[in-house]
Amino acid sequence: MSVESRVIVALDYADAASALALARRLDPAQCRVKVGKELFTAEGPALVEQLVRLGFGVFLDLKFHDIPNTAAGACRAAAELGVWMLNVHACGGRAMLEAARAAIAAASNPPKLIAVTLLTSIGAQDLADIGLSGTPDDVVARLAQLARGCGLDGVVCSAREAAALRAACGPGFLLVTPGIRPAGTEIGDQQRVMTPAGAIANGSDYLVIGRPITRAPDPLQALAQVNRDIAATMRAP
Repeated sequence: MSVESRVIVALDYADAASALALARRLDPAQCRVKVGKELFTAEGPALVEQLVRLGFGVFLDLKFHDIPNTAAGACRAAAELGVWMLNVHACGGRAMLEAARAAIAAASNPPKLIAVTLLTSIGAQDLADIGLSGTPDDVVARLAQLARGCGLDGVVCSAREAAALRAACGPGFLLVTPGIRPAGTEIGDQQRVMTPAGAIANGSDYLVIGRPITRAPDPLQALAQVNRDIAATMRAP
């Protein structure tokens, strides 16, 4: 990939044919792609390998959360697929995070390893329901610091939390933000959302964008507009 891209297009489809049809309309120099649980469960590793062969950096978004040995084995297997990035749940705890980090270190081209803090669909009432103390911002901050201390490359977080996490975790810690919605688009099932320009201004490194691109009449044109918005924000004083 000759140009560093900040956009990760979420291939949130139920089958490989639909995902590959969209991927072939995109440009690997202008974005990376995300494969999540539904698509991976339906199609398996072969689809990931096809996307890698097409030239895409693949973010394997399976959010591993298990005992340390099992999570480490899953991360090792994912690294062998040639993915660019994968993730685990920070709530898995220190031993699991450190085991996952160690598992991918031996790969010939280790992927970036990031942790999920809180899903962007979770609000304050959800935290109360599951017995976690503090606000969503409090929980995200605690889990991000845990991930950083365990040597992970970054976290998945809401763009609304990015500024505080950037200040707390420093410039080298990756912030990957779903819940991105260009101005004028529907927010869907996300609660903590932000525009691409707002997310970049807040300190996000990579933006996960699904329906505003995948359901656009011209996905490549929609992607190009997002990239222009990002570039304009980065040029602004």
